Amino acid sequence: MPKRFPNILMFAIDSIRRDHMSCYGYPRLTTPYFDRLAAKGTLIENAFSAYVPTTPAYSSILTGRDVIATQMVSLGPKGPLDKTQPTLPEILRQAGYTTTCVGFGGEFYRGFNKYLNFEGWVSWEDRPARKAENLNAVAVPALEKMNKSGKPWLLFLRHMDPHSPYLPPAPYDKMFYSKDPCSKKLPYTMKKVYDFKPFADFHKSWVPPGCRDADYVIAQYDGELAYMDACCQRILTRVEELGCEEDTLIVVTGDHGETLYDHDLHFDHHGLYEPTLVVPLIFYWAGNKKVPEGARSKAYSLHQDLMPTVLDLCGLKRFAKGVKFDGKSNVPYFTDTENSQRSEFYISECTWMRKQGWRTPIWKFWDALEPDFHHKPPVELYNLIEDPEEANNLADKEPQIVETLRARMNKWIKQRCRQTGKGNPILDYEIGMDKHIGSIATAKKLQNR
Repeated sequence: MPKRFPNILMFAIDSIRRDHMSCYGYPRLTTPYFDRLAAKGTLIENAFSAYVPTTPAYSSILTGRDVIATQMVSLGPKGPLDKTQPTLPEILRQAGYTTTCVGFGGEFYRGFNKYLNFEGWVSWEDRPARKAENLNAVAVPALEKMNKSGKPWLLFLRHMDPHSPYLPPAPYDKMFYSKDPCSKKLPYTMKKVYDFKPFADFHKSWVPPGCRDADYVIAQYDGELAYMDACCQRILTRVEELGCEEDTLIVVTGDHGETLYDHDLHFDHHGLYEPTLVVPLIFYWAGNKKVPEGARSKAYSLHQDLMPTVLDLCGLKRFAKGVKFDGKSNVPYFTDTENSQRSEFYISECTWMRKQGWRTPIWKFWDALEPDFHHKPPVELYNLIEDPEEANNLADKEPQIVETLRARMNKWIKQRCRQTGKGNPILDYEIGMDKHIGSIATAKKLQNR
């Protein structure tokens, strides 16, 4: 038993889809260091980002609440987090923790003792993007300072490497693709990307001029994962060197996934298809049996479960007495690996498109609340078992299933609105069809919190 409460090191990675991590079965060796962490710890196979994109996801991670409770449904929220809902660092402060957040300011995700930032946005001309090294440059000194304080600590790291632009440094830029992506001998698969006007200027600002091959861009995404993975090991090495590995719970997760060349939603993270919803979830605690070695749990986990899980593992539940959580601890499923606390859940997105739906182990359905600039169908339904790529929309062929899932979704929304005394926040927005990212600077501004 540690002499004090354990430290918590959380890698909260932006735009990381678990099916591109080698520990989740991806054929490219993109995450060897995280793979080793997963092999020594517990990996959750079915972790999801139910509320896309960044703001609703991190709001759930840091409060343990769902999207109705937080009211954070869009990248651009209409107000701050409810001050009556304690955040993870606020609860940890009661237990004597010192806390640092790297990658966010302090105005929105409140409660940390210290906020640090780093540069993560560059164009093709300014390549490479050394995002993870820039993060380490501020995170390692913060880690050392907190560890020296004698207090238990939380270090929350928001990595941006898998978020476009994908411009990893050498040798990661050629690790998975070393051809000339501009060769006229290659199929012109990037044409669809350039033809989509709302994102065309943004994409052209960070891919090689004249790039023809979309596989090149996907390889850069994978290169970003491999680069970030190596840089994360730098943090893990320092934890070992400081002699606090056995006193530190390590968590790896992501805010949401990423669409690459999927569903004509290129190199971003909108759409309620699986690439956007699937995220990693790995727990590791050296020498502590609370986190079994080599366990792979099939439990369905949502972001709102993470905070209750961390408090449970660290023996901190008493400091959250009376605090409302919508999530539940995943700890029972570290050993009961075949079962789950849920099998179906509400899904939503509200930044580039405004949609809500319901996901089960077999079926996934959603309604469009307004037309979108991709001109997607107003209703989509997929059989995830027979059609895991979500290529065959069955909404017209299976109207009864659509109505059944819509009824479940509406019942859940009505219940949550009644329980919280709040409305469904997605109804407060109107996105419209006239959307355009533009430059790297505009994209950076959209992400600032």
